[in-house]
Amino acid sequence: MIISDSTKQVSFSDFIDSLKKTLKSVFYEKDNIEKFIQKRGFPDLVLKDIMATNPFSVAIPEEYGGRGAKVKECLGVLDTASYESLPLSLAFGINIGLFLEPVAKYAQSSVKEGIFKRFLTKQNMGGLMITEPDYGSDALNMQTSNVKSGSNYHIKGTKHWQGLTGMADYWIMTSRQKQESGKLGRDLDFFICDVQQPNQEIKVEEYYNNIGLYPIPYGKNIIDIQVPEQFKLQPESTGLKLMMDLLHRSRFQIPGMGMGFIRRMLDEAIKQTTSRFIGGKSLMSLDQVRHQIGRIQSAFTVSSAMCARSAVHSGIENNLASDSVEANSMKAHVTDLMQESAQTLTQLNGANGYKAESVGSRGIVDSRPFQIFEGANDMLYTQISEMVLKLMGNQKIMNLSEFLKSYDLTQNIADYYKSILDFKVDIKLPQRKIVDLGKIISRVVSANHVANLGANGFRSDLIKDSLESIKHEISGLVSSFNFKTNISPIEDYKDNSSWLSFC
Repeated sequence: MIISDSTKQVSFSDFIDSLKKTLKSVFYEKDNIEKFIQKRGFPDLVLKDIMATNPFSVAIPEEYGGRGAKVKECLGVLDTASYESLPLSLAFGINIGLFLEPVAKYAQSSVKEGIFKRFLTKQNMGGLMITEPDYGSDALNMQTSNVKSGSNYHIKGTKHWQGLTGMADYWIMTSRQKQESGKLGRDLDFFICDVQQPNQEIKVEEYYNNIGLYPIPYGKNIIDIQVPEQFKLQPESTGLKLMMDLLHRSRFQIPGMGMGFIRRMLDEAIKQTTSRFIGGKSLMSLDQVRHQIGRIQSAFTVSSAMCARSAVHSGIENNLASDSVEANSMKAHVTDLMQESAQTLTQLNGANGYKAESVGSRGIVDSRPFQIFEGANDMLYTQISEMVLKLMGNQKIMNLSEFLKSYDLTQNIADYYKSILDFKVDIKLPQRKIVDLGKIISRVVSANHVANLGANGFRSDLIKDSLESIKHEISGLVSSFNFKTNISPIEDYKDNSSWLSFC
C-alpha cells in the first residue's frame, strides 16, 4: 500500500486555506477568471496549480495515502471550489462522488493502489459513463454491452454527456451482460476503464457545444474496449443497487457544490445592495430587495443544513441505495435554490448583471444544468411523491400532515407546518400534481434538516428566517397543488389564431 504522510500531516483547516489561496492566486493574480470563463477548458497553468494542492486526496482512504474519504472534507473542498467557480466544483464532484468513492467502496483491493497512487502523484482524473444518446435517464435499458472473453470483458456501446469527456484518465463504465441469445441481461455491470492502457482507449466522436460549464468538456463517446476482469466493481448485492447507492451518494454531495455557490451569490447581493444608492437610499433599504436577499440567505441556511446531514450520513460505510426520498429531495431542492439565487443576484445587479463576466449571469447558465443532470428535477419530484404515496397507502394515513409527523425525515418539523399541510391526498393524481407534491415534501424534508441544524447550535436568527421562508414557499406550492386545472397544449393551434386577422 502507498501510505504517504504528506496530506495527513496537514490539518483540514490548513488544507482548505491552502486551496483557497491557490484559487485566489490562479483566478485573480496569475490569471483572470473573467478572461477565460467563455473559453473551453481551464488554462493549463491554472489547472496545474489547482491540482498541485491534491484536492482529491480527501476522497482517498488513509491506507492508500489519502485523507480518509471523510464526507465532511469532501464537501469542504466542493464548497471552497464553488465559491470561486461552479464548473471547477463540478469537476471535483465528478471525480469524488462518481469515481473515487465508488472505487474506494466497490473496487477489488488489487487495483485500488495503482489508481489512488496516480490520483495522488500524477493528478489523474476519473468520471462515470451511464447516459446513452437514445435512453437518457432510462439507464436500465442502456444498450452498452459486455461479453466475457478469457480474463477480459469486451465492452461495446455509445455514451454521451459525460463530464470530462476526453479529459479523464479513468472511467467507471456501465454496461449490461450480453447473453448467448444476444439479449442483454437485466442487471448492470460496472468496470474501471483506464484509457492509458492498450485496448481501453475511448474514441470521442463529437464534442458538444455546451452553453455553460465551459471548462468541462462534454461529448459523444464510442466504446469498444477490453477491460481485465479484476477491474470489475463488486456490488454488495446487485448492480442496480450499486448504481442507486452511487447516485444517491452523489446527490447527497451536490449541496457541497451548492454551498459555496449560494454563499457567493449572497455575498455579492449584499455587497451590491449596500453600496448601490437610489434617491439617497441604499437598495438594501427597499423592502422587496430585503425579501429577495432573505430568500438567498434562506438558501444558504438550507444548503448548510444539507451539508451537515450529508457529512454524518453519506459516507461510503453506509449503503444509500434505499435513500431515494432524501437524496432526491436534497439534489432537486438545492439545485432549484442555486438557480433562484443566481437569477436574483442578476436582477439586483441591473444592467451590469447582464455582462457575460458577471458572477450572477454566469451563475444562471452554469447552475441550470444542475437541475437536469443526475435526474431532471421534475422526474425526481415525481419519484419522491410516488414513494411517499406508497408509504401513505401502506400505512393507511392519507392526511399529509399526519403522515409527515410520523415520517422519520420530517417528524421533527411537521407540526410547524401543520396549518398548511392539514389536508388529504388522493392516491391517484395527475403528474403535474405529483410534481407539486414532490416539491412540497422536499421542502419539508429540507426544513427538518434546518431544524436539526438549529438544535445543534447553528445561529438561531438564520434558522428562524429560513423556516419561515420555506413556509412561505410551501404555501405557494400547496396553492398550486390544490388549484384545479386541465390546461393542455393544442397541437393544431394555428387555425384562426393569428392576431393580424383580428385588427
